[in-house]
Order: sequence, then C-alpha cells, then structure tokens
Amino acid sequence: MTSAPPPFDPELAAALELIKEFISPGMSLEDIEEIRRGPGITQLAEVDLTLDGAFSIEDREVAGPVGDPDISLLICRPTAPATAGPLPVIYHVHGGGMVLGDNRVGVSGALEYARELDAVVVSVEYRLAPEHPHPAPIEDVYAGLLWTAEHAKEIGGDAERIVIMGASAGGGLSAALALLTRDRGGPRPIGQLLLCPMLDDRNDTPSAHQMVGIGVWDRTANETGWTALLGDRRGGPDVSPYAAPARAQDLTGLPPAFLDVGSAETFRDEVVTYASRLWQAGGIAELHVWPGGFHGFDGFAPQAAVSQAARAAHVSWLRRLLAA
Repeated sequence: MTSAPPPFDPELAAALELIKEFISPGMSLEDIEEIRRGPGITQLAEVDLTLDGAFSIEDREVAGPVGDPDISLLICRPTAPATAGPLPVIYHVHGGGMVLGDNRVGVSGALEYARELDAVVVSVEYRLAPEHPHPAPIEDVYAGLLWTAEHAKEIGGDAERIVIMGASAGGGLSAALALLTRDRGGPRPIGQLLLCPMLDDRNDTPSAHQMVGIGVWDRTANETGWTALLGDRRGGPDVSPYAAPARAQDLTGLPPAFLDVGSAETFRDEVVTYASRLWQAGGIAELHVWPGGFHGFDGFAPQAAVSQAARAAHVSWLRRLLAA
C-alpha cells in the first residue's frame, strides 16, 4: 500500500495554489497540442535573456545528426567577461517532459549561474516526441555538444571546460548525453548538473505512486512523456540507456554529477537510486533532496527560501567544479 506523500514546503504550497490554473499535474497524449499552445511552459521562456545587457544573444543553425535536419543553438556570451581567455561553457538542455518546450525554456537559470561564474551558455533545441521519438532528441543533443566543443574557441568558450546541465527531461537527456559521449568517445564534459532529472521509463517507484494527481508532474504525465518518446517499448526489456539513463548497466567513467530533487515529487526515488548507483560505480556525485519540494520548484517559486538554497547549492558546486 502506498503511503501519503510528504507535505509540501509551506511557501511552495502557496506557489502551487497560484499556478494550478495554468499547470495540471496530469497530461495525456491528447493534451500535448493544447498544452503547447497554452501559457504554462511558454511563460518559463518569456524572460530577458540578456539579463539587462550582461549577455549577447545569438540564434545559430548548425549541423544536426547525419541525415537529419539542422538544429538551433541559442548562444549567450558575456558582454564584459571578468577574465581574459576562453571561458567555461554551460551546455543547457531544456525540460518539458520530452514533448514540450524549446531552447529558451529554463535557460534563465543557466544564465544566472553563468553571470556569477563568467561563463558562456549554449542551449540546444531538440526535436520533440511523439512526432520525433527516440533517438531523435538525444541525437540532436549530442550533435549540439559536438558543435559546441568543435567551435568553443569561436564563441569565446573553452572546449576543455564544458558542463552539461538540464532540468526534468533536460536533466534526463543530460545524463543520457554523458553516457552517449562516453561510449562514442566524444567530447568529455567536466560535470553534469542534473536537476530533478527524468531518468526511468518504468515509472513504478514509491514516489511515483505517492504523487498521483499532486504537484506539477505526476505519474500519469510521466507515463505520457515516456510513451511519447518510446511508444510500446516503454517499461519493456529493451529500452536504451540513451533514452532512459536509469537503464544503464555501466555507470563508470562518467563526469562528476550534481543531482537534486524535491522530496514531494514523482522523480524523488529514481534520482536517489541513480546517485547511489554512481557512487557504487566509483563515481563522484553530490545529491540534494529538498524537503517539501515539488517538481521544478525553484523555477516556479524562485523567491522561496528552499529555492534560494537550492540555487545557491548549484552555484557552489559549479564554482568548485570549475576551480578544480
């Protein structure tokens, strides 16, 4: 029997009340088109990407996977870098449950960190499911990383100091990217910042059952996202780790990871398990489970105390990583 879910942090519970008319925890395949047209996730992209002139912004079309269309990269460079020479690069992968969003969604967080750390941000646009199922999204993300590493000097970046970052589906794709580039002998990111990552298509953990109908992204929505990506393979025996990183048998040789998740969200248990498996494989990982946090809480309620603590932890980890 599934127990009651952990309570939400009081500040976050108040924020949920304000956004519930725009964002429902459940989503079906039939809902995807309407949600894409609605105000929910698009509001996350309606920000001043220059951060009051701190960054110059460029949209660039670059080569996609062999035989597939070009992809769009959003390239954000500090207008007055504090240091000379090539800068670290944050390679950002947007969220949206594999079915929503574009390369502007969620990038404001990466830009805030880049402003503090004097870094370039590159945010990749990938094809969305269900129109483009696996492996289209991860292949687009990999193609964008290849371009970023090969052209780092051109955009003021350092190919030897690329950090991959994503939240939700973007976190899952970032974890998959770390696996894929390791296995293909591609660019070697120095770290992976995995924020409430979407890792496991089996969707059957205690936290997934606890959060049905609650919060921002519940078990029904999660099943919809994974089914859009994988079709009838979802939950079966033959799912690629480059689609669902929790399926990976070998987690050795991966870059240091930062993982965080709320205690009151669907992904809690799969994220904790993934961090534990990284340690068991001899890897480096830092894990935070934020009490009372719902999915993506720091983006929806950035002024809450727990959100500020989470974002401070992200910057602290990045600063230590880049100083190493």
